[in-house]
Amino acid sequence: MMVTAIVLAAGQGSRFRAEAGAGQDKLLADCVGRDGVTRPVIEQVLVNLPEGVVERWVVTSPDRLDVIRLAEAYGCEVLLLRSAGMGDSIAAAVAASGSADGWLVVLGDMPFILSSSIERVIDAVTADGIGVPVCGDEYGHPVAFGSAFGPSLMALKGDRGAKPLFAHATVREVPLDDPGVLWDVDVPQSLSFAPT
Repeated sequence: MMVTAIVLAAGQGSRFRAEAGAGQDKLLADCVGRDGVTRPVIEQVLVNLPEGVVERWVVTSPDRLDVIRLAEAYGCEVLLLRSAGMGDSIAAAVAASGSADGWLVVLGDMPFILSSSIERVIDAVTADGIGVPVCGDEYGHPVAFGSAFGPSLMALKGDRGAKPLFAHATVREVPLDDPGVLWDVDVPQSLSFAPT
């Protein structure tokens, strides 16, 4: 399937700012990727997207000029949004991206997901189903939605994500030995990937 990636990068990162300082944007904080290279968090997320994912959208706020620049450097379409709500971001990006075989919802603060894990999640999705990674007993990210979910994704609002759609869908769990699918950068200490 030729899914469209939607990278959510409009959140304010208030927990991170509370610890790191008001002027610190977690998406631009340096982290050492699993390839050993130091890059900003959002760049690491973009690097991890598999080459087969050609259509890529980054949803961010107009004031994040460095995030916009990185997104464009990696061949992404940029959708500027003033709302930090996850539901608003997903709905706007699905509407803007037009028809697709499906959508891969990627969180912009999860820089440690293996590219191979993302490929397996994409492979699990069907037109009327959802593919979700599972590590241990926990659901992780990114999550892939088949084309049938376009209207439901466009109807999302506010800060509510797409999890409620799981209740009325065929959800294919993808077991992965990749703690990166659970690892987000909410606080500065999370910039160092050291799973137990």
